[in-house]
Amino acid sequence: MPNFCAAPNCTRKSTQSDLAFFRFPRDPARCQKWVENCRRADLEDKTPDQLNKHYRLCAKHFETSMICRTSPYRTVLRDNAIPTIFDLTSHLNNPHSRHRKRIKELSEDEIRTLKQKKIDETSEQEQKHKEINNSSAQKPSAEEGGEEQDEDILPLTLEEKENKEYLKSLFEILILMGKQNIPLDGHEADEIPEGLFTPDNFQALLECRINSGEEVLRKRFETTAVNTLFCSKTQQKQMLEICESCIREETLREVRDSHFFSIITDDVVDIAGEEHLPVLVRFVDESHNLREEFVGFLPYEADAEILAVKFHTTITEKWGLNMEYCRGQAYIVSSGFSSKMKVVASRLLEKYPQAIYTLCSSCALNMWLAKSVPVMGVSVALGTIEEVCSFFHRSPQLLLELDNVITVLFQNNEERGKELKEICHSHWTGRHDAFEILVDLLQALVLCLDGINSDTSIRWNNCIAGRAFVLCSAVTDFDFIVTIVVLKNVLSFTRAFGKNLQGQTSDVFFAASSLTAVLHSLNEVMENIEVYHEFWFEEATNLATKLDIQMKLPGKFRRAQQGNMESQLTSEGYYKETLSVPTVEHIIQELKDIFSEQHLKALKCLSLVPSVMGQLKFNTSEEHHADMYRSDLPNPDTLSAELHCWRIKWKHRGKDIELPSTIYEALHLPDIKFFPNVYALLKVLCILPVMKVENERYENGRKRLKAYLRNTLTDQRSSNLALLNINFDIKHDLDLMVDTYIKLYTAKSELPTENSETIENT
Repeated sequence: MPNFCAAPNCTRKSTQSDLAFFRFPRDPARCQKWVENCRRADLEDKTPDQLNKHYRLCAKHFETSMICRTSPYRTVLRDNAIPTIFDLTSHLNNPHSRHRKRIKELSEDEIRTLKQKKIDETSEQEQKHKEINNSSAQKPSAEEGGEEQDEDILPLTLEEKENKEYLKSLFEILILMGKQNIPLDGHEADEIPEGLFTPDNFQALLECRINSGEEVLRKRFETTAVNTLFCSKTQQKQMLEICESCIREETLREVRDSHFFSIITDDVVDIAGEEHLPVLVRFVDESHNLREEFVGFLPYEADAEILAVKFHTTITEKWGLNMEYCRGQAYIVSSGFSSKMKVVASRLLEKYPQAIYTLCSSCALNMWLAKSVPVMGVSVALGTIEEVCSFFHRSPQLLLELDNVITVLFQNNEERGKELKEICHSHWTGRHDAFEILVDLLQALVLCLDGINSDTSIRWNNCIAGRAFVLCSAVTDFDFIVTIVVLKNVLSFTRAFGKNLQGQTSDVFFAASSLTAVLHSLNEVMENIEVYHEFWFEEATNLATKLDIQMKLPGKFRRAQQGNMESQLTSEGYYKETLSVPTVEHIIQELKDIFSEQHLKALKCLSLVPSVMGQLKFNTSEEHHADMYRSDLPNPDTLSAELHCWRIKWKHRGKDIELPSTIYEALHLPDIKFFPNVYALLKVLCILPVMKVENERYENGRKRLKAYLRNTLTDQRSSNLALLNINFDIKHDLDLMVDTYIKLYTAKSELPTENSETIENT
């Protein structure tokens, strides 16, 4: 739908003008100034939320100093922008006309003042115009061509029109390649016979369109030198960057309209040989749906402080998000990267205290804790577990082989055997109870891997047999056995707590109250670590004996022992000091860091959800916990009264009315807008990364990211094309892309010069 300007006596709309249109601000004080300056009587009784959603002002009503263009495709207002340019008197010349925009009646003095001001402005403009004309007349005609013309839009020449059509065709091809996940490069250089020229995929698609009769491309091709590339790699890169920015901007515009958002990063990935962090944003769209969208890759830095600075700069300056509205941050990383991302979280919290550091709903707490443990043996064990799982998922035959071994081993407990077989067919390494499953499965895994490796038939090729041998050696290492047994036992104290965090809204609410008990249990373990570790080590040695695994210490420790004859450290003592103690200490501290006082307060606000209210017998006190979000509320002074009405509404509901059990259901209530403070609180709580996305179809960003990484070879990945592929359903404006390219690279949009990249003359 087109946007109409809400200013009196202004008839502009977005479909008839290239002007930017700006929403009324949600900030009550600034919104009130906008309304006062508009002099629209019918807007005075509307809330800032209503004005923000339904009314716009065009750029003509703002001083040019109030408008800034952060990029060629985005125009924004300064944070303190107030509209000051209005025509409030022209309708007086026709008093019988009817106006949809009812202008507030002006007093005679106000009318006189406004008219005089307009006369003064007109006189001033005429004087300036005369001065300009006089100065222009005195200048030689030769200089006139060098002066910048006024902002009059001249009609495009035939050459300019053809160039725009040509660029549009190039952009169409690039967008097609991105959406269909077609790599830019074609055959590798060593695949092409000497003397034979083979175009890359982009050039091949260009030629295909030319051969299909596209006149603009054909004409440009015929006038291009034989020894030049039709579209150089540099030009392709420039155009791809514009495509990426324009597509991203469509999502970011919705994020800004939503006001509040959270930032989530996924595990570090390899993009054409360089490490990148995938970045996603969470927000509630105008249809009240919680969405998690992929917005791009951020180059990973080895130095944590540099990474924190670049992370902040990219989000705020390059992508144009205001971090003052960020209400949550979460980082899913593999072992070794956790400490660095924790530094990033700390630096952002220092600048933006309301950007709460939380767990991400898509990652099980126990696996997240295990990946963050700063012990090398734990990192190695986690990598081995992932490799074993991936190995058996390479083919159905390998899974069938594992199923057969499980069937034999669990003849006396068929129910558990059936359960383990079902688990093996899933990605079980991401479960809360992954280490319990691994300990139960370990014998089956060892026997199966050993059987594949020693099979004398031709069932398995050398690659699979060799890989099975390596993995079998890894899982039968005593260090691996001790590590998984210790992790299983330590993380058993957090398993139920973590599972509840990924459960229903009521489970998350009550989980926040159980954290104290979890920490108490872990502190008790730490105080009696000698006793607990003795039991854990005994379990590990029994498991190793069962699997006929020799108990031995890591080579590094054995070499150190040879040079120190006085050392009395036993193998049990060694694993206590290097594994059990640091693991328990780290998990206690990590739980305290991730579940800060602010985080727990936010989770306590989930009692706003009616089903949680019902379980608490409607005896709740959200006011105390909601203080942290007071500045986010449209009417904070009426919060207490509004919450009372909210509780009464559900306490005295009809017998046939069910209590909404999720934030998603509460946000979609038809009368939710009658509770503006509750609505605002629910929106902020909804975007916290720890809350799961209730409707799976709005969690496309992460799923499509995983699919892209799974289906694309590392050396063929492109951060630009990846964004186009993952966000294939986002609308794009080809004209905007072309205009942006012309503005940024006017010289480069012409035909390649003799310095362009060359290809071998065929």
